[in-house]
Amino acid sequence: MSDGLPPRRLPLSGLRVIEMGQLIAGPFAGKTFGEFGAEIIKIEPPGVGDPLRRWREMDGDTSLWWHVQSRNKKSVTLDLKQPEGQEIVRRLVRDADILIENFRPGTLEKWNLGYEALSAINPGLILVRISGFGQTGPYRDRPGFGVIGESMGGLRYLTAEPGRPPVRVGVSLGDSLGALYAVIGALVALRDRAQNGGRGQVVDVALYESVFAIMESLLPEYDVRGLVRQPGGGALPGITPSNSYPCREGRYVLIAGNGDSIFKRLMRAIGRADLADDPRFEHNDGRTAHATFLDEAIGAWTRERPLEEVLAMLERAEVPAGKVFTVADIASDPHYAARGMIEAITLPGGGSLRVPGIVPKLSDTPGRVGGPGPALGQHTDEILARLGFDESARADLQSRNVI
Repeated sequence: MSDGLPPRRLPLSGLRVIEMGQLIAGPFAGKTFGEFGAEIIKIEPPGVGDPLRRWREMDGDTSLWWHVQSRNKKSVTLDLKQPEGQEIVRRLVRDADILIENFRPGTLEKWNLGYEALSAINPGLILVRISGFGQTGPYRDRPGFGVIGESMGGLRYLTAEPGRPPVRVGVSLGDSLGALYAVIGALVALRDRAQNGGRGQVVDVALYESVFAIMESLLPEYDVRGLVRQPGGGALPGITPSNSYPCREGRYVLIAGNGDSIFKRLMRAIGRADLADDPRFEHNDGRTAHATFLDEAIGAWTRERPLEEVLAMLERAEVPAGKVFTVADIASDPHYAARGMIEAITLPGGGSLRVPGIVPKLSDTPGRVGGPGPALGQHTDEILARLGFDESARADLQSRNVI
């Protein structure tokens, strides 16, 4: 630190998290805890590990995504279908704070690892359960990935150009939203535990509910007006103007001119002071009634100019605008660099890999990127030795494929 004082502890130092999830939602939650100092003990099936190790682009036999999703974690291999593997989990739970799982409801109970059993061992345990449809209700037993949660949550219906089939967002948004709500729920439960004498609880996160929770006024509009919001393409329906507009070279600019004062500045910037001063457009509801007209006026101006000129003019006018970033734009952008959002880690073979930085940013106790994701079972010996398994016992478990 610049003041010469030693660095402060990471804010979640001392917190112990067992991660039993696979792929996206559970591991994303574990990643977030690990970035702020929690010890993450990730349990993986022996021999194969988390399937994410082989998802998307590979570097040798390991996914590049793995080094983002699994940084700051310890990998322990356990066969949870075997009684000995289940017993090791119970021993891990004794001094754990949080256990994260994203299996289909009932799976933990089938392994004798449900909340009743685990809380009897550790009453302070917080069990975070992420599933497609939640732990209760008529759909609880259905398999559900993030894409299904996006659909049932109401998002997928809106992600299309009018009259065309819905398209997916290019990332697993439903899973990531579920993970973030899981982290929020766990932190709230930790706060409650500190106030209620140390008793833990279950945090039940459904992917479809995590999507539905961000759908803004979708339900109230239907309830009061009978309105079924329709796909809006690049526009934000009911908030005007907020859309994407073509520039001279065929690229698009995103313009959010929907604030009342911002709208006036935008209209003057495009040479339409008449629209800036038109009383019909003073507030959003009036502008929305003429959204097509206003979009056409803005588009007529952007089509005559290259993207960079449009951006420069709107920046001078203090109108929110931006280009559509590719990952190449992100990797070379000075603002990303200045904010520490592009960091480099060293891979096991010695190469360097750029990865996303930490969100959110804390002023006094910022999080850590750390190193790459662990090798499969890299920390099994360490953790089992901590639990009292000597070398002979560990070798026996390995010979029987328990670890």
